[in-house]
Order: sequence, then structure tokens, then C-alpha cells
Amino acid sequence: MGKTFIIAEAGDNHNGNFENALKLVDAAKEAGADCVKFQTFITEEIISKNAQMAEYQINNTGREESQFAMVKRLELTFSQFTQIKEYCDKKEIMFLSTPFDIPSIEFLERLKIPFFKIPSGEVTNLPYLIKIASYGKKVILSTGMCEVEDVQRAVQILENNGCGAITLLHCNTEYPTPYEDVNLNAMVTMKKRFKKEVGYSDHTVGIEVPIAAVAMGATVVEKHFTLDKTMPGPDHKASLEPDELKAMVIGIRNIEKALGDGNKRVSSSERKNIVIARKSIVARRSIAKGEIFTEDNLAVKRPGNGINPMLWYDIIGTKASKDFSEDELIKI
Repeated sequence: MGKTFIIAEAGDNHNGNFENALKLVDAAKEAGADCVKFQTFITEEIISKNAQMAEYQINNTGREESQFAMVKRLELTFSQFTQIKEYCDKKEIMFLSTPFDIPSIEFLERLKIPFFKIPSGEVTNLPYLIKIASYGKKVILSTGMCEVEDVQRAVQILENNGCGAITLLHCNTEYPTPYEDVNLNAMVTMKKRFKKEVGYSDHTVGIEVPIAAVAMGATVVEKHFTLDKTMPGPDHKASLEPDELKAMVIGIRNIEKALGDGNKRVSSSERKNIVIARKSIVARRSIAKGEIFTEDNLAVKRPGNGINPMLWYDIIGTKASKDFSEDELIKI
């Protein structure tokens, strides 16, 4: 299989701090991720002042306030994102950010991001989908909180308005996601139904599920990470720390190697074991020249560099061409 595209999702785990954002870039690069992704938004454009926090946000932050107040503290400016993009270029890691409003879409297009990543919350946002599609770029679409019909409508809107290739990410938006709610098989179902590349955006604790997703055919994996899980904020507890992110990347790359090309054959590493582990036809006891080979005077034993035991009944009933000592490889 091809190389899985690994998105290190910094999101808003910088807590609105520009220096933290740069440290997250460094951590993603060190972990070996293909891309570090942030979230770009203007709070006033996306959240009304009466919007409530999600239950997981209250649980993870330990405080209850308006969603507007919480998100406003996490906002970075367009100017700061421009600098982050320049820093990513310097560090040679792809910069990406998910836009949450029309002005942010336009800004990220000016930054010349290679493709758009649409979050689960915008799957039903018609003006947003049309705007992104209008640029004709590749789209990665997260599908958390979606019935299959929601995905179908979003895909149709994007394609009808000119977007490029679409990759669908299976996702559950609970932070952290209970294992029993992951439903990785839904990713496979979407691949069959929509005939598109699929991937997985993970919010579980740990690294097992995204690695499993790769084994099941994910071409893109997205995983939240943080500098420190104990930092205040809504997403840190469901995120990986840098060493865990690196372990996930290594695990995914190992699985890619392990999946292979699907052809069943003797591998180069195990070929040398054939003579050790396989068996040959040998003399069970001393056999005199001219004696008839029988099941009583022949045996099957290691090593495997003699006559293949699959020829057992071809040998039985023939005459010994020479004297054989006990355990000697039979030769015809």
C-alpha cells in the first residue's frame, strides 16, 4: 500500500498562545508527521454569544461558561497564522488549518494551502461547502455526527460546485471517544458506498485505533496532540503528548510495511529457514544396496535439503541404489 498521510492535529491546543503554536510545529516535525494542522476562525463569525459548551468541553476544562468565551481565548489572528505557515515552511513540514468561517476560507486560500480539511461540524453548512468547492482543490471531509445521508449530501454539494478529489474521514466527535463507539467498520462501508479514499480522524485515548485504521485501509490519519495533557483547554485530555505522537507515527509506518502487497510467497528473510524447518526423506535404519524402500525403513526428518516428503509414495517400493546409514538423506 501507499504511504498513509499523517495529520498531527494541533487544533487549538496552543491555547491562543503563538509561542505554543510554534512548539507544536516542532513537536509534529520531530514525531515524523506529514502535516501539522491548526484551526482558523473568527469567533464572532462562528459562535453566537448564547451558544453553550459541549458536555466534554465542560468536563475537560472544569468550568462552565459560554462557548463564545471559551473559544475566543483560543483564537489566533490571521497574521499569526501567516507566521506559523512561514515557520512550517522553514521546518519543512506541511502547514494546514481547518477554516470554520468564510473569511477564514478566503484567508487560507491566500496562504495557498494544498487542500481543504472540512470539520465534522460544517458538513451541513451549505454556504461553507459551496465556498470551499469553488476553489477546485482536493478536500478531506470529516464525517463525525453524520448519518450516511449527511455524507451523501455533502459530497454531492462539493462535487456539483467544482471541488477536487474527496477523501472521507470516519470520525466520532466525542472527546475522548469510547472504544465501543468508534465503529471503524463504518470507514470500510463508506469506501464501498462512495468509491472514494477513506481515512480516520481519531479522538480515542491512545494510539491503537488509528494504527488499526491503517490496517483496515485508511489513507489519511488525523490525531490531536498537545504539548502537555494537563494544560487547561477542551481538547488536551483526548490528545497525545509528543512522545505518544511519535510512537503512533512509528506504529503506522511499521503497519504499512507489514501489510505488504498481498501476494503469498516465500519472503527473502525466511527463505534461509526452509532447510532448517522443513523435512526430507531419510533412512530410519541402515539400508543395504538393493533393498526395497518401505514405510518401515524410511522416515521424514529435518533438515529439508533432501527429497521432499511430498514424494513419499514415489519413493516407497523403489530399490536403494547404495547403502544408507541411519538418518542419512535418501538419494535416488
